[in-house]
Amino acid sequence: MKDIKLINGFPFVKFNKEGFEADEMTKKAASFFEWMDTRRTCRDFSDNPVTKEVIENIVLTASTAPSGAHKQPWTFCVISNAEIKSKIRAAAEKEEYESYNGRMPQDWKDDLLPLQTDWKKEFLETAPYLIIVFKKSYELDAGGKKSNTYYANESCGIACGFLLAAIHNAGLVALTHTPSPMNFLSKILNRPVNEKPYLLVPVGYAADECWVPDIKRKPLNAISAWY
Repeated sequence: MKDIKLINGFPFVKFNKEGFEADEMTKKAASFFEWMDTRRTCRDFSDNPVTKEVIENIVLTASTAPSGAHKQPWTFCVISNAEIKSKIRAAAEKEEYESYNGRMPQDWKDDLLPLQTDWKKEFLETAPYLIIVFKKSYELDAGGKKSNTYYANESCGIACGFLLAAIHNAGLVALTHTPSPMNFLSKILNRPVNEKPYLLVPVGYAADECWVPDIKRKPLNAISAWY
């Protein structure tokens, strides 16, 4: 039975976090970076099935992210139904075609050239699962009463980072997809008015032959400032 302490009338539990000696901590931090550095965005997916329990635990891991006032302002919609995936692909490709053929400025398209992306999104049907993260701009109870969420955008961003790390940890691959606008996702999935699509993440195994751009990540001195 866990120990409970009331602080100003609210229950608290004692926090115990495993600690490490300095040498082991250094090794673990370096090892985790080296492992995470192997994570890549993939567009070539296998259609091999993934056990539902794996996806459930990935979503649960994402849900451990911190959030403003612990409101947890997110819904993870998990799609494996082929018909729904087909509808999502059709709607996403319509938006992407318009983006690549008029909406995007030339410098944006130039920046995408090394990645060789285009408006075609076959992975939306090939990947066994699509996880669509919806952001709750406010809470809405069964009676229609509104209540606030706080820092919903930042909270969902952190949760998506946890989600990608959990997918990598499971030995799967993912892609962060943000067709703009994404309102069609709300319509297809019949989401409530207080939820807005935030990120679409196809999840599955990499295809047997999967090629990713030979990109380099910025070094530490380019991404940090020390005081």
